[in-house]
Amino acid sequence: MSVQERLPEQRHTEQRMPEDRGRMIRRRWLTAVIIVLLVGIPAGYLVISAGQSRASGVDKERESSVVGLQDNWPSLMKRRVFEVPVPAGASGVAYYETSNWRTSRLYVQFTTTAAGLDAFLAESGTSRSALTSGRITVSGRDADIVGWTFPDGLTWSGTTVTREDPRPTSDITVDLTDPAFPRVFTVSTTSP
Repeated sequence: MSVQERLPEQRHTEQRMPEDRGRMIRRRWLTAVIIVLLVGIPAGYLVISAGQSRASGVDKERESSVVGLQDNWPSLMKRRVFEVPVPAGASGVAYYETSNWRTSRLYVQFTTTAAGLDAFLAESGTSRSALTSGRITVSGRDADIVGWTFPDGLTWSGTTVTREDPRPTSDITVDLTDPAFPRVFTVSTTSP
């Protein structure tokens, strides 16, 4: 039987040289490393991602279980979505968010300076001249939700900023008893 008449499998085995031990070890080691990288990296990523997702869910659950105002700044995302531009340097900042299938509301209160109030009103799309003396624009229902009271004997002014849908509407009430340090109460309502 000549070489050309042999089966292809026989030709292949006859021409192959035996692999030396060092090359075999390197090849197996490289194969193991590739398998670890192909399986281990995605598995590690999934474990880290699941941990972050769980932590995020716990944070959101903790935040949503709070009833009433939280003594903290609302996140930048909330301030952007609800268009509540709390001025830099504001103090006594507190907020509360409610949501249902029809509307979402962000309640925010803070104390600022006269210049901070002007900046807040300008960024909200209004001005100090739009404030009506003696007007409380936050509804009794909204005030009850967060425990706000607007007693007589203080200098109240208010305005409502209405924007085109789907942008939010803001009810702004300001305590101007101390004009140098006005206290702002705002409820921003949006309907998704």
